[in-house]
Amino acid sequence: MFIFLKLFFKLPGSFLLWLSGKDQMTNGHRRLDPGFQLLLHYMGDEGADFSLPASKIREQTAEQTKTFSAFDPPFSKDVSFKDHEINRSGNLIRIREYVPKGIKENAASLVYFHGGGWALLDIESHHRFTGFLAKELNAKVFSVDYSLAPEKTYPQGLYDCEAAFNWVRENHKGLAVNHEKISVGGDSAGGNLAAALCLKCNQEEKYLPRAQLLLYPATALDFLHPSIEELSEGFMLTKEAMLWFRDQYLSDQESIKEPLVSPLFAESLSGLPSAVVVTAGFDPLRDEGDRYAESLINSGVETHHLTFDGYIHGFANMELISGVDDALKLICYDFKKVF
Repeated sequence: MFIFLKLFFKLPGSFLLWLSGKDQMTNGHRRLDPGFQLLLHYMGDEGADFSLPASKIREQTAEQTKTFSAFDPPFSKDVSFKDHEINRSGNLIRIREYVPKGIKENAASLVYFHGGGWALLDIESHHRFTGFLAKELNAKVFSVDYSLAPEKTYPQGLYDCEAAFNWVRENHKGLAVNHEKISVGGDSAGGNLAAALCLKCNQEEKYLPRAQLLLYPATALDFLHPSIEELSEGFMLTKEAMLWFRDQYLSDQESIKEPLVSPLFAESLSGLPSAVVVTAGFDPLRDEGDRYAESLINSGVETHHLTFDGYIHGFANMELISGVDDALKLICYDFKKVF
């Protein structure tokens, strides 16, 4: 099925736009990729019912993710994986270790935090993608099943991520990874957690990750940047969803501008690990991601900022769209420079 759909989305853009029933959508100088425009057309405008409890939305999302996974590329035969479990103050955290074939001892590693608005998804929803990262980076990847909101609000998820990072560092010999080359990364809410963890380590003068991989990260939870309004609905992630995610994650809305909640509000980003920041042109979080990359650069942090003008939020898990696989390889190419 994946191969068929992959070939389908390679059809001429004009044909895909015709199937979408609309002229190519634009935002400023940006033009929505025809494949994504068609995908959004077939997915429709119906989103989650945010009047439901988070647990029910989580169940529905997991079922939808399972359905769409049938269209994913097969998991790489060159990557093996196994699960670990660690205990943080009575809270059990599952960590999945991905090992590419032929990797050497003392390898570089990436501790990865999945997206999902701090309230949805898990390591299963990102299983294929984290396996891809392990193979493409030729590194061990440790995907973290951190606590979700609203059952565990901020800062519990961040503390879980910190515990997972520390576990990899403290057990580097048994895990056969280089303790000086342990990076962190994540997408969307996971990118927020990765950025916040780097800030936390820097503030507390603790061991810093080697580098940070931030895919369309949430960096300013006040949601006042122009792209939030310009792209508030119709492009997968909506403003309504982001407000709901924030309400689940934060028990105290007064904490919105705390740096570990909204990294863009940190007084200084100097001294942080080198970064690859990825943004998408048709993502409501585009502007805050762009600004975070700019702030890192202005603070003297080695930063590679990749922006994909025609893409939407969450594109890393949409490899069936023509061009996404090349984009992911480009992201990994830049991350290899810093991790």
